[in-house]
Amino acid sequence: MATGQLFSRNTQALFYNYKQLPIQRMLDFDFLCGRETPSVAGIINPGAEGFQKLFFGQEEIAIPVHSTIEAACAAHPTADVFINFASFRSAAASSIAALKQPTIRVVAIIAEGVPESDTKQLIAYARANNKVVIGPATVGGIQAGAFKIGDTAGTIDNIIQCKLYRPGSVGFVSKSGGMSNELYNTIARVTDGIYEGIAIGGDVFPGSTLSDHVLRFNNIPQVKMIVVLGELGGRDEYSLVEALKQGKVTKPVVAWVSGTCARLFKSEVQFGHAGAKSGEELESAQAKNQALREAGAVVPTSYEAFETVIKEAFEKLVEEGKITPVKEVKPPQIPEDLNTAIKSGKVRAPTHIISTISDDRGEEPCYAGVPMSSIVEQGYGVGDVISLLWFKRSLPRYCTHFIEICIMLCADHGPCVSGAHNTIVTARAGKDLVSSLVAGLLTIGPRFGGAIDDAARYFKDAYDRSLTPYEFVESMKKKGIRVPGIGHRIKRGDNRDKRVELLQLFARTHFPSVKYMEYAVQVENYTLSKANNLVLNVDGAIGSLFLDLLAGSGMFTKQEIDEIVEIGYLNGLFVLARSIGLIGHTFDQKRLKQPLYRHPWEDVLYTK
Repeated sequence: MATGQLFSRNTQALFYNYKQLPIQRMLDFDFLCGRETPSVAGIINPGAEGFQKLFFGQEEIAIPVHSTIEAACAAHPTADVFINFASFRSAAASSIAALKQPTIRVVAIIAEGVPESDTKQLIAYARANNKVVIGPATVGGIQAGAFKIGDTAGTIDNIIQCKLYRPGSVGFVSKSGGMSNELYNTIARVTDGIYEGIAIGGDVFPGSTLSDHVLRFNNIPQVKMIVVLGELGGRDEYSLVEALKQGKVTKPVVAWVSGTCARLFKSEVQFGHAGAKSGEELESAQAKNQALREAGAVVPTSYEAFETVIKEAFEKLVEEGKITPVKEVKPPQIPEDLNTAIKSGKVRAPTHIISTISDDRGEEPCYAGVPMSSIVEQGYGVGDVISLLWFKRSLPRYCTHFIEICIMLCADHGPCVSGAHNTIVTARAGKDLVSSLVAGLLTIGPRFGGAIDDAARYFKDAYDRSLTPYEFVESMKKKGIRVPGIGHRIKRGDNRDKRVELLQLFARTHFPSVKYMEYAVQVENYTLSKANNLVLNVDGAIGSLFLDLLAGSGMFTKQEIDEIVEIGYLNGLFVLARSIGLIGHTFDQKRLKQPLYRHPWEDVLYTK
């Protein structure tokens, strides 16, 4: 493996299995270091394509998303690092696929628990093809001031505290990702900081070893001293011992193997990592520390003394003129995410939407403050849900029952009315459910089903101004306005609309007052004297009765009633109800497999 440094300020990576936080941390590190281009060239999310929006400093950028490793490598031939955030189940397969790509040079495997047999195959393939594997079970690695993998070194605050935004003189390698963060901080306190740091991972078979990276560091001119943190278990450290004995490492090495406390336990202890348990004396931390010390590494007597010996080794190199401490630079300020700033109380931002009818932020959604579980447990019906979501209150049962009756009576009026006809024609043209439904709904208006609000509005105004039916109808005639809610193409004075009769019967039985309905009936009596088809239709019945519901329930102010009528609540009932029928017509035509509709010639008057 040997060779030199793995990363530079121009290194770009492909990120497998999208995770927003580690990618954003990489981009924030790029900005902190003054990189001109983002270190993440593309994202691989199996089965997905497009772009993912993230921030590069204050600029929002779109990073391409690819569905396959092959497509990503082809699209980004200069990206030679593969950062694998796949689960342990698929990490091996995706990693080997990446290693087989000619453009990929380094693969970092974050997942823990990758089967050892799979890891051995990855290692063999990587070594045979002169490629580098970091991990599994790793947090990754970092080249200070240049490039970092995923969550390496943690938060931006920690990175700044550890001076990782610019290169130092120390090469560092560890098995533990968590302890890497601790050592980055320690090294920054007593030296000029890290040049490159690698966490090889805590599995029994790491893709690359401590000695692999130490030998690399030895070939990097900017690395003046090397710090190694091993741990009990396995024999990885002994390959470093051999390299030191053979003189392959010429730079000062300060090392410590953690886990000396294991001897205090009477039986074998498994520490945090899969490889962190000593099966025999040679694998103990004490034996490894002694072997490293004898091979020429600087090894403290305890972890507590580790910082001191690192400091002494660094100061000695400075005194010998082998290190010129790096001049400190001030890193740029990373723009804070809006959500973070709001939570910390640093900024305030206006909301974009106001909602008063529902809330989905708690354990369960609430309609007008009523939890979903209560709606189900208390046996609420569709009318009750409408009362909560439309009127923001629980109306009496007779009110919600009336709403449900209106929905049932207006759900459909046969295939010949304009709304149903449009839906049928659209469905037969092969369009989807939503398109067919909307085609029918778009016909709703003053001439078809949309007169409920107007009927309520005009009846209310006339009644409240104490106009007689004669005065009301004649005044409308003078304005050239047909009376909404009056008139029917089929029904007559001697053949009333059964739906109207049912609504009137229910209201007279259950409503405290039906003054607006009675006024509408008086208007009907007058209009019938003019023509037998000027009957009160279902729009007029619903419009007038809804006024009675609003006024008689005692739950609405006059201002609220006026607002409900003005906004168009009552037409909403017809839209909701008729949607049921239009959906039914769509399904009916699909089920019958009806062909494209063409209107017959004989039903068209062709004229000049």
